[in-house]
Amino acid sequence: MPDPGSQSRPAQKRLTVLSGPSGVGKSTVVAHLRRENPDVWLSVSVTTRRPRPGEQDGVQYHFVTDEEFDRLVAEDQLLEWAQFAGNRYGTPRRPVEERLRAGVPVLLEIELQGARQVRESMPDALHVFLAPPSWEELVRRLTGRGTESDEVIQRRLDVARVELAAEKEFDTTLVNTSVQEVGDELLALITAPKV
Repeated sequence: MPDPGSQSRPAQKRLTVLSGPSGVGKSTVVAHLRRENPDVWLSVSVTTRRPRPGEQDGVQYHFVTDEEFDRLVAEDQLLEWAQFAGNRYGTPRRPVEERLRAGVPVLLEIELQGARQVRESMPDALHVFLAPPSWEELVRRLTGRGTESDEVIQRRLDVARVELAAEKEFDTTLVNTSVQEVGDELLALITAPKV
């Protein structure tokens, strides 16, 4: 017999995790998707790094001290966290869980290490891998920025090889040939009924 109160409760949504190698266009795709579909909620990460000019606490990141980050980890308040370039980044658990319970579609744009942690803590999450059209195109994107030294670019390419090898760990792969098309495909996955 159906639960009489089920009509008034929103259907719980599945968490969608988007990951892929540096330079593949994750941020560009997410920004496009959010402009077109503001109902999709993008989690705001916490970080120990200092704000850059123009960044606002609670918008780009929640900026916290090392001590506050330690407390969040100790109290299991982060779905995932990782260290990168001397700073730590993590996804606050409570806002994600609250929005999922309220029936709001939630998207996390995170790196491979974080995606693996989310799979452990939330096995029902849908993991989407964003892939480049080719290795050559990824190299072109990473070297075409013109803002990094050859050494930094080589390190990014080495990491990208490892990240590309992890594609098989994901539930599905989208190839970023067009921001519009891949944004539409991602939205269809996010809004599909949870099976």
